[in-house]
Amino acid sequence: MLDIRGVSKTYGKSKVKAVDNINLQVRKGEIFGFLGPNGAGKTTMIKMIVGLLQPDCGEITAGGINVWQKPIEAKKIISYVPDNPQIYTKLRGIEYLNFIADVYKISKQDREERIKKYTEIFEINNALNDIIESYSHGMQQKLILTSALIHEPELMILDEPMVGLDPKASFALKEIMREYCAKGKCIFFSTHVLEVAERICDRVAIINKGKLIAAGSVQELRQKLGEDDSLEEIFLEITKS
Repeated sequence: MLDIRGVSKTYGKSKVKAVDNINLQVRKGEIFGFLGPNGAGKTTMIKMIVGLLQPDCGEITAGGINVWQKPIEAKKIISYVPDNPQIYTKLRGIEYLNFIADVYKISKQDREERIKKYTEIFEINNALNDIIESYSHGMQQKLILTSALIHEPELMILDEPMVGLDPKASFALKEIMREYCAKGKCIFFSTHVLEVAERICDRVAIINKGKLIAAGSVQELRQKLGEDDSLEEIFLEITKS
């Protein structure tokens, strides 16, 4: 579903490599965790996947579609929740969701069903007629997640999606992610909450200083280290410098 081959990105006159020759393949039906310390290159990589940053070299395809050669076609099958979402706060919640549904040409019946389903799960259905700027940070995050689910994309890219969510909403999101991938769809997400990644991810990749340093299931990573450690302990061991 997601194929990243030889992707690099440099910044500034010093040509510091934020992402250095990354190769990853993410399969259909998979929850894939993308992990790394602050400044490791996770958000840069994610922005290249969704077409916000152009790589210096390499190729990224989603569902067989090159995200830079055919950006509109690629975006039709992708949803993206950034780590710091920008949202039109002067709109009402329902207006924002309908705007997103219009962008993806979602039918009236489908959008109503999906908006009802996800806003009830996230418990913001009673606030949809309120102006978004009156929402708390957590409520805005729930609205953004609902908007990302509204067209039921083949690939969801989530950058720290649980930041700002209360425990109940975090649990609900994890259940949605499992249900989503059970349908053959794919989720690629970054998180600093390693316990969450260990519990729900089929596989993970760990990036440090722009380089991919490990990838596989948690069990595979344990075997490589020869230890029966938690993902947190594995992460700390292979990212120490």
